[in-house]
Amino acid sequence: MEKGYFNTGTEEIVQEAKVTRGALYHHFTDKKALFLAVFEAVEQDLLANSGQLVATDSFERLRTGLTGFLDASLTPEVQRILLIDGPAVLGWQEWRTLEAQYGLGAIQGLLEAAITEGTLRPQPVSALAHILLASVDEAALFIANADDPQVARELAVGAMESLLGGLASR
Repeated sequence: MEKGYFNTGTEEIVQEAKVTRGALYHHFTDKKALFLAVFEAVEQDLLANSGQLVATDSFERLRTGLTGFLDASLTPEVQRILLIDGPAVLGWQEWRTLEAQYGLGAIQGLLEAAITEGTLRPQPVSALAHILLASVDEAALFIANADDPQVARELAVGAMESLLGGLASR
């Protein structure tokens, strides 16, 4: 996380982990496979943390979850592993597939529940879920790559709040 994927060699990894190179390659076919395991662990941690959110309704849980992801994009592990090295190491298509795997289902489920509860106007859930996932991913990339991530976070959260505010039932 400190030096990034491209500036960290496998020798450094095995020394830090106190394992042999053979042990590393017994569990992972290559450095990219190890990175993928770390990437998925960070995604799973984010998903587990979002499950602990307290909100009054599904639309509010969606709002809190999306904002929480933007907050998490300020952390070094999310910035480096998910948002900076992720697309570069895995390639754009695989990165997008993984982001969809971890985020799309949760977003879609919350949208469906919000429509059922009446906190969101009825609308095409699948398209909206894709649009929200793309929006939050791009906002997180904006934060992670900004000269001042904290200012970028404030701008991104404001924009996300405006977007979500236009969706809520009145």
